[in-house]
This record gives sequence, C-alpha cells and structure tokens, in this order.
Amino acid sequence: MNLDFSIIKPYFNLFVVGAFVTVKITALAVLMGIVIGLFVGMGKMSRISIIRWLCTAYVEVIRGTPLLVQIFIFYFGLPQIIGINIPEYPAAVIALGINSGGYVAEIIRGGILAVEKGQMEAARSLGMSHAMAMRYIILPQAFKKMIPPLGNEFVTLLKNSSLATTIGFGELTRAGQIVAGNTYKPFEPYFVVAAFYLIMTLAFSRLTNILERRLAESD
Repeated sequence: MNLDFSIIKPYFNLFVVGAFVTVKITALAVLMGIVIGLFVGMGKMSRISIIRWLCTAYVEVIRGTPLLVQIFIFYFGLPQIIGINIPEYPAAVIALGINSGGYVAEIIRGGILAVEKGQMEAARSLGMSHAMAMRYIILPQAFKKMIPPLGNEFVTLLKNSSLATTIGFGELTRAGQIVAGNTYKPFEPYFVVAAFYLIMTLAFSRLTNILERRLAESD
C-alpha cells in the first residue's frame, strides 16, 4: 500500500479554508432557501389559484431537475440571456439557494399543516387577522416541527455544495482536486475531504438534535 498522508501537511490550511467556505455558502444558501421556501410554502396553500399554481410549478421544477444542471444554467446559461457573466461565488450561492427553496417550501408547508386547525380558529375567534394568526400562533409552533427536516436539508445541501466545484468554485472538494493535481496522489486528499465533510455533517446533526431537544423541553 503506497499511502503517504504527510503530503497533506503543506496543504492543510487549504482544506480548512475550503471547509469554511463550504459552510459559509451552505448557510447563505439555506438562509435564502428559507426566505424563498416561506413564501412558496405558504403560496402553495393560497386560496388564489394562480399563486398556488405558480408555487407548485416552482417546487416541481426544482425537485424534478438535477442540482448540477441548475448550477450550469445559472453559471453558463444565464449570461447568454442577460449579457453579464456571473462570478462563481454568487452563481453557486444563488443556484444552491433556489434549489433549497424548493425543498424548504415543502418542509414549511408540512410544518404548518401539522399544527392543529383549532389553533387558527382560536386565534381568529380572538380577533386576529389571518396574517397575525400565522405570525404569532401558527408559525412559532410549526417552526419546532420544522427543525429536524431543516437540519436534514442543511446537511444535504452541505454535501451537495461540492457540485459547485464543477464551475471552478474554490470550496472543500476543489481543495482536494488542487492537492491531488499537485501531488499526483488522489487517495489521500480526497480521503481528507471526506473526513472534513463527515466531521461537519456529524457536528451539525448533533447541534440539530440539541436544539430539537431544547425546544421539546420548552413545550
């Protein structure tokens, strides 16, 4: 077995920076996905058919097409239409955020539907408008039910962010590519990349479990 992990040492900072960038773009994309998902998820429950249809179409298109193709559309295809080249960083964040929005919309819709209908009726009987009841009564309760699936979405997007390396974006997987290219030894750098992803996903899953337990104790 011809393995030499000492080749990693000169490049270790490159992996650390790559991991930081990966977490950063994932957090931005999930934040963007939550904002989009909130509007789209509630739009899918709208009584106005055109809004409901548009939101449903958005979710179906996002969930029915590969993330890699969506990244290519934003990075390679969109400049053809708008006439402006989009740098790798915003292209990756926007593509990941819009993709996440399609999945978060279903998470938010599921969380809202999981709240008992009586809660809305009770809020309306107290004189609250539909918007006030959603803001102060329904969404806080639904948020607790959304924590586990939102945590899963973050972990999934964290791993899927590696697809951004296909447009040359410098995240963790790209760091592995650079080291493999410089050393002609692909196993060691990609093994380290996998270890970084595993550590990050386990850490975030643990944080999600702690938050979920704390919220359950507060009920």
